[in-house]
Amino acid sequence: MSDGVDLGRRRFLGAATGVTSAIGIGFVAVPFLSSWKPSARAQALGAPVEVDISKLDDGALMRVEWRGKPIWVLKRTPEMIERVEQADPMVRDPMSEEPQQPEYASGRLRSIRPEVLVVIGSCTHLGCSPSPRFDVGAEDLGGADWPGGFFCACHGSKFDLAGRVWRGVPAPLNLVVPPHKYVDDATILVGEDEGVA
Repeated sequence: MSDGVDLGRRRFLGAATGVTSAIGIGFVAVPFLSSWKPSARAQALGAPVEVDISKLDDGALMRVEWRGKPIWVLKRTPEMIERVEQADPMVRDPMSEEPQQPEYASGRLRSIRPEVLVVIGSCTHLGCSPSPRFDVGAEDLGGADWPGGFFCACHGSKFDLAGRVWRGVPAPLNLVVPPHKYVDDATILVGEDEGVA
């Protein structure tokens, strides 16, 4: 009779030990495996950013951040689009043939839709942030020759309303167009394009 009691007790102790060991392994494994996963901050830095342009007025500039970089979304008016064409003789790369933009945003306007420009707001000279200077004919930027655009006060670089760099300024390249796509008519996803505009 004592053998039956001992056998039952052994089974119970064996099962209890197994369950306790499994729980202990779980407590050790979860933090260890979690350490392999990128932090929430790291995930957020690389994640695409949705931009709602439904309330963006004509001629207005919206600023958002993606991967720690300033992203500018400019809703150009028909007059601004005309001024991009007029700036061709003054810019270094009129048809945007150098690769600072995805293929779907190449050409003079450097955008998927003519009225919406999406660029990284960092000067291609030393990374300063240019200021929007949409005032046509600004005396301090060349007078009648200034069609409006962006001016980097750090070293005097100028960019037109398509982010194309002017000739004879320190910045060597156009402002960079990040990968982006339209989710719908009012939403742009910056940081993801899947090769589709």
